[in-house]
Amino acid sequence: MANIAVLTDSTASIPEEILKRLHIRTVAYYIHRGQEVLRDLVTIQREEFLRWMMTARFVPTTACPGPNDYFEAYKGLAEEGRDAIVSIHMTSRASGGYQAATVAQTMMRSEYPDVRIEVVDTQNVSLCQGWMVIEAARGALAGLSLDRITATVKKMIPITHMIQTADTLKYLYLGGRIGRAQHLVGSMLNIKPLIGMDDGVIVPLGRTHSRGQAYQQMADMVAETIGRGKAKVAYVHAGAQCEVEKIKQLVESKVDVVESFFAELSPALAVHTGPGTAGLCYYPVEV
Repeated sequence: MANIAVLTDSTASIPEEILKRLHIRTVAYYIHRGQEVLRDLVTIQREEFLRWMMTARFVPTTACPGPNDYFEAYKGLAEEGRDAIVSIHMTSRASGGYQAATVAQTMMRSEYPDVRIEVVDTQNVSLCQGWMVIEAARGALAGLSLDRITATVKKMIPITHMIQTADTLKYLYLGGRIGRAQHLVGSMLNIKPLIGMDDGVIVPLGRTHSRGQAYQQMADMVAETIGRGKAKVAYVHAGAQCEVEKIKQLVESKVDVVESFFAELSPALAVHTGPGTAGLCYYPVEV
């Protein structure tokens, strides 16, 4: 096993099989459901949470891990004998996880001065963050240096893109994560908005009259960005596997996709997107 550890948040929503295969460590976000305090993908799982969301009378809130959560994770890795850690987090403009991790990084310097930690703000979320984590973990397993792994992740930040749609944006709005797409909240009920992320905040990408049109527009957007090149794509959803299968078919009829997989959002992200969300996270690659 590589001596460089790769750590991220549960919100990266990386499938469990990939986490295990690439030895990726995660730190759980918190979900406050009334008086309950749940830990993302630890004390609450995707299917159970989405079932509850569909009949919920209120929207839960989420909270990022605190400095001590990250410190304990870093400390555990140090005690395993790791001498370097790359810690990769969702956009600091939507969550305090990155800031908490930097505090934990400072805490580690006094107790484990020989352990080098690089903390990265991906300026993105979901499987855009997840792709960066996956490539970092592959680099660690291949024996690359911490500097080279960190450089790879930072190079991916401006070229990794998210596109998603849902039947409503009320969850993003109520959770305060709507960003620059706020004007879409008041759209007609039969409008399917497309949203993405730019510079760490949610932005509008367009609107259509049906999910089918939304998926076609997604495929067109990916094709325009990738052109004659190649891409890696994660098809991401919240209880909408059938929908992302449609997206995959459309995208891969237009784009040379060299790697892809399906991923379901963690409960802490599903709080903000709501059930039924479907989309993708992708980036161009040189093969």
